[in-house]
Amino acid sequence: MGKVNGKSEVQKAGPDLQHELPAADDGDESATRAVSGESSTRDAELQKVKAERDSLLDRLARAQAEFENVRRRAGKERQEFRDYAVADAIKSLLPVVDSLERALQAKSDAVEFRSGVELIYKQLQAALAKLSVQAIASEGEAFDPHYHEAIEMVETTEAPDHQVIEELQRGYKFKDRLLRPAMVKVAKNPK
Repeated sequence: MGKVNGKSEVQKAGPDLQHELPAADDGDESATRAVSGESSTRDAELQKVKAERDSLLDRLARAQAEFENVRRRAGKERQEFRDYAVADAIKSLLPVVDSLERALQAKSDAVEFRSGVELIYKQLQAALAKLSVQAIASEGEAFDPHYHEAIEMVETTEAPDHQVIEELQRGYKFKDRLLRPAMVKVAKNPK
């Protein structure tokens, strides 16, 4: 830049530059307004997102509480079902208990006592059958490890190999589920 008439070009252009500066200030204001407009838009969006988040968190908390209530209610219903199922089983066994009490109070000879106990045994078997409890057939059957527990292997030629020759304790199943295996003696045929 050179000097013209002792003034620099900047000084000569001063009034023009000063005139242009307010225009630049107007641009800054509009830029500031644009930034502030964007800022208020972002603030509005942020508030909207926060409100959505709060709403979703509230819904999540409610869903978790509802799930916990349903789980607790289902557990209580299962327990009540078990309790009532046991109560029904006990009800069917009470007549057997009554009969045993009467048999113990009776003053009778051994033959009458035995026939009374046999009657009670039949009553008990009927009550168990009503509850779908079945005795496992053992004696004379082939040994089945699913239903029998071998207590002893007996060498004999009178029975085929792996046949149950004696039942020491009866086994029971409930429907198709094993309650207790039968304890048995099993034949071991050396032939």
